[in-house]
Amino acid sequence: MKTILSLSACCVLASTLATAQPTLPKTNLKFDFGSGKTEKGYMQVLPTTQYTKEAGYGFTKEAQVSAVDRGGKDALKSDFITSDKPFYFTVDVPEGNYDVKVTLGDKAGESTTTVRAESRRLMLDEVVTKTGQLETRSFTVNVRYPQIDAQEKVRLKSRELAYLNWDNQLTLEFNGPSPKVCAVEITRNDKATTVFLAGNSTVVDQDREPWAAWGQMIPRFFKPGNVAIANHAESGEALKSFVSERRLAKILSLMKPGDYLFIEFAHNDQKRGSAYVEPFTTYKEQLKLYISEARKRGGIPVLVTSMHRRNFDSTGHINNTLGDYPEAVRQTGAEEKVAVIDLNAMSKTLYEAWGPEQSIKAFVHYPANSFPGQTQELKDNTHFSTYGAYEIARCMMEGIKANVPDLAKHLMSDIAPFNPAQPDPIAAWHWPLSPMITALRPDGN
Repeated sequence: MKTILSLSACCVLASTLATAQPTLPKTNLKFDFGSGKTEKGYMQVLPTTQYTKEAGYGFTKEAQVSAVDRGGKDALKSDFITSDKPFYFTVDVPEGNYDVKVTLGDKAGESTTTVRAESRRLMLDEVVTKTGQLETRSFTVNVRYPQIDAQEKVRLKSRELAYLNWDNQLTLEFNGPSPKVCAVEITRNDKATTVFLAGNSTVVDQDREPWAAWGQMIPRFFKPGNVAIANHAESGEALKSFVSERRLAKILSLMKPGDYLFIEFAHNDQKRGSAYVEPFTTYKEQLKLYISEARKRGGIPVLVTSMHRRNFDSTGHINNTLGDYPEAVRQTGAEEKVAVIDLNAMSKTLYEAWGPEQSIKAFVHYPANSFPGQTQELKDNTHFSTYGAYEIARCMMEGIKANVPDLAKHLMSDIAPFNPAQPDPIAAWHWPLSPMITALRPDGN
């Protein structure tokens, strides 16, 4: 069997991983949003509180927000920040996992707020409060830095330099028809189980509308405080490039016993070129490298077969464009006694339930001028719309329930069972657009 990594590459990887990460200080930051009284122990956030490096927190410069003060004795809940446009609040924090508690609502009005973190990770989906009702919700967010140690860092692509995932900050996006934010509290969480995601454009936190992937949807499904999703996937990646760009090394440098590594590749690995691997030989060997390295650190590897492309035959059934790669994953899972989530099989059922016409809504198919600056039609049968990504994420939740029971214990109790043969209706899907939009197709196909 052909060796995938050169001896020198293996030595570099081993050297990189040998350097321990420093212990970072705990962080507990409290922000009282609004122009009224400030709650004791909290920092006041006004509409004019723009982010500066000196302060270390604030709204991004694009934010168009206003403050409302309803008066009363409860300083934390009597006032809030709101806007008729999405807005971002960002805070400098050390690398790690954080519990975020937000207080939403209005003593004299209704509110509807969707909360996303970093690059459009879905954390809270449409929190609706009635007049006089206030809701406190929590979620757990992973923050990562490019640095691995004093000498090494992830080899970021030029486009990644603008990602909110790599900027040494925790950024929250407040969105919806009437978002009303009373308070935000951020607390470091060193005990949460981290689920690391290694994959390509079908997994990554797609940072711009109208693109999306399942990795940025699944944080919404986990109980706060217990699990943090660390999505290290990137568009265009294959198993070999993920190693050479130090992305796997970065994950392994952070992994602690009991953490998970979800591995989903194939779309780019099957293409002839420097990243190409044969399905039943070098592809399996690469998968086993990931499995072995995770296990050395007490991590729990989980294999995920890649979802199909939207490619129908004349009878309305899905053509297999991924060859033997999904079967190679299944075989590797059996050989290594690793859980396998068969997203390939579930996606076939899902797509065929939609059919050739309805499935278009699940992918990035939009006529010209659907979005600002989009002068040409978008027609992509690999990458998902937000609706499609959410449905794939629901498939992933069923896969976790069936194959990773210890992790499934941490799923939210309000998740209804999902049958890929009966997808959620597109008419019921609502996703307020994030302000960052692009017509540029992600790498990979």
